[in-house]
Amino acid sequence: MLSLTLQALFSGVLAGGYYAMVAVGLALVFGTMRIINLAHGELVLLAAYVAYAAESQYGLNPVMAIPFALVIVGASAALVYALLSRIDQDREINSLILTFGLGIILTNAVLMIWAADIHSTTAPWFQESVVVADTLFAMRSEVVFFVGGLVLMAGVHGWLNHSWQGRAVRALSSNRNAAKLMGVNPRRTEILSFLVAALLATFAGIAIYTGKTIFPSLGHVMTVKAFIITVLAGMGSIPGVLIGAVMIGCIESLTVTYVSASLQELAGMILFLVVLFVMPSGLFGGRKAIAR
Repeated sequence: MLSLTLQALFSGVLAGGYYAMVAVGLALVFGTMRIINLAHGELVLLAAYVAYAAESQYGLNPVMAIPFALVIVGASAALVYALLSRIDQDREINSLILTFGLGIILTNAVLMIWAADIHSTTAPWFQESVVVADTLFAMRSEVVFFVGGLVLMAGVHGWLNHSWQGRAVRALSSNRNAAKLMGVNPRRTEILSFLVAALLATFAGIAIYTGKTIFPSLGHVMTVKAFIITVLAGMGSIPGVLIGAVMIGCIESLTVTYVSASLQELAGMILFLVVLFVMPSGLFGGRKAIAR
């Protein structure tokens, strides 16, 4: 029983790694523009399918597809921002409607190009097992991309705290008017946050393709999970988002192990609702400036 629980927790921690990458991207955009990009999960999905196309049609290793996916996802994110920036009235509700519609368009584009089949990598290197402490098992891709994701998020955290552009993102997130008075260009900073979110979405999409399975409705699932995690963490810090993502991953993994795989999504939602009722500001205290 103990070994089974430890294995479930280990799997949940690894899953929380790519959940966190998706959620940090969503939180960055929310911090700078105060909107929720409901098409963010579809950007993750797009990166995953670019990796699938590169492997299935051209025989490329999924990792080699990262530059191509980054260009495509970055261009798509820039297009989403260009459309959002044209909204002048009722920005909150209209941005939700717009990004929801864009998400549907991207999902249907994936359906038209790649159909509704489920896909995963066929590269044996990613599928080989890794044993930790002689008791915990995982696919090599899960461990590699979990570590890589941590490094990437640490880099984003350092960028937000120690670079002028990163401090501009934080300033815009904290007080938009004061940031403008201090010389921050809102449009430049917003597009930068979208591009950083696209980088995280690209890496997360490749990670999911190599370690899990992908299907057209996955984008919506990722958006919901990312929103739950950012609210759970308190819309604030990257470490908080990572902890919230690991919590979601662990509760889902324990549910699959001891209850039923069909209740996996429900378990995460119940945890989210419990935290929301008990601690409305999230586990880590409200609307703090991002990255703190």
